[in-house]
Amino acid sequence: MDSIKFGTSGWRAIMAEDFTVRNIRIVCQGIAQFLRQQKLGQQGILIGYDARFLGEHFAKVAAEVMAAHGIPCLICDRDTPTPAISYHVVSRKLSGAMNISASHNSPEWNGIKFTPDWGGPALPETTKAIELRILPLLHGEHIKWLPWERATHDGMVRHFDPQPEYLKALESLVDRDRIRNGRIRVIFDPLYGTSRHYLDEFLRQAGAKMAVLHHWRDPYFGGFRPEPTDETLQDLQETVCREGAHLGLATDGDGGRFGIVDADGTFVQANYILALLLDYLIRSRQWTGGVARSVATTHLIDAVAAHHGLTVHETPVGFKYLGELLAKGEVVFGGEESAGMSIKGHVPEADGILAGALVAEMVAFTGQTIQELLNDLFDRVGATFTTRQDLPMGDHLKTQVKQVFEHPPSEFAGAEVIHANKLDGCKLILPDNSWYLIRLSGTESLVRCYGEAKTPERLEEIMQAGRELLHSPHN
Repeated sequence: MDSIKFGTSGWRAIMAEDFTVRNIRIVCQGIAQFLRQQKLGQQGILIGYDARFLGEHFAKVAAEVMAAHGIPCLICDRDTPTPAISYHVVSRKLSGAMNISASHNSPEWNGIKFTPDWGGPALPETTKAIELRILPLLHGEHIKWLPWERATHDGMVRHFDPQPEYLKALESLVDRDRIRNGRIRVIFDPLYGTSRHYLDEFLRQAGAKMAVLHHWRDPYFGGFRPEPTDETLQDLQETVCREGAHLGLATDGDGGRFGIVDADGTFVQANYILALLLDYLIRSRQWTGGVARSVATTHLIDAVAAHHGLTVHETPVGFKYLGELLAKGEVVFGGEESAGMSIKGHVPEADGILAGALVAEMVAFTGQTIQELLNDLFDRVGATFTTRQDLPMGDHLKTQVKQVFEHPPSEFAGAEVIHANKLDGCKLILPDNSWYLIRLSGTESLVRCYGEAKTPERLEEIMQAGRELLHSPHN
């Protein structure tokens, strides 16, 4: 390998190809050298892993490198959700965390996420500094590690259970009395991932009647990507209907993303859940201040914020940008269409467990289904419809996308383009408040195409115009 790059959320690679023990050691030494230079190593680092193959072994490999550089390590005693790892970084005032995880990627992938001491995903300036330290290691510079037996004997590595303190922290953010009084029945699907015994345990303690699907560790994730989508949640949708549950909840492989199924088995896209939660939290918590969303996220959030007199911050895609605003106290809520959200007073990291618990509270307290709540919201702030299409990156498509980025069209879908937003990719804003966004994925070889409009018919026109824009030569 000539280089190791950190994408939207850490370094990811295919196991046994580029994700090897040697490259794990190289990445970990780059992080260790970065921490030592920042004079941060002494507070110690937390090492976690998700439910993929050999996670605990890779965590030990990481700890051996950290120990060799004099950085004490806490290792999670089992596969652990990313938000729980972030919580302990902040609450224990650690130097940071490394999570052996590829989040929602397919089972053959793995990766390393680095969380700095402020508890959110590492920002570009941090990952660039680490990448620079990695380069000489890839080209033969000496890599140090301390054998596991010696590291544990010297007290440089300790195991701990992150679950109890993290669940305790959720109690201050979620109204358990509302869940208990609502007497709701919930089906939870952790998709064989790290949220097992986290979200289900919290809701059970809060008085919800719980049933859990796929609640064992399966490194193959049942043959799917561990991402909560309409496709992967078929079992959850069927079970919610069969059992007459009020709600179906799911999380992705590392607990950062959420998936929601309504009482009739309908999968509800994340954009709508974010807007509903924002509206519910503003009304039930009397929030004021700022709200953050990524450039690819629904403007329904803007409509909700405007309705309640809150301001909106737009960021590039990647929860690190939302997390930075949360950590600085500039916003009370951050959300992105890929089903990541967090709130003030919590970790500046996407938390699918918190999101699921808050949705359960909202449904229990209001006594309404998600779709009833959404229709009520549309009555108050106006309806909107959104979609996303992912296209495999080929040479022709790459050329077309580059041309659109450099020379955005002045007309699109039968209307004048009033603004071409280049915050992340190219977002074409139209006079009727509809929009179309093209951007390159930071984690996969895909072009992501997003659209939003006031009616389903207009949305289809937008997406069709996008297909034509990317297919035909662009002038």
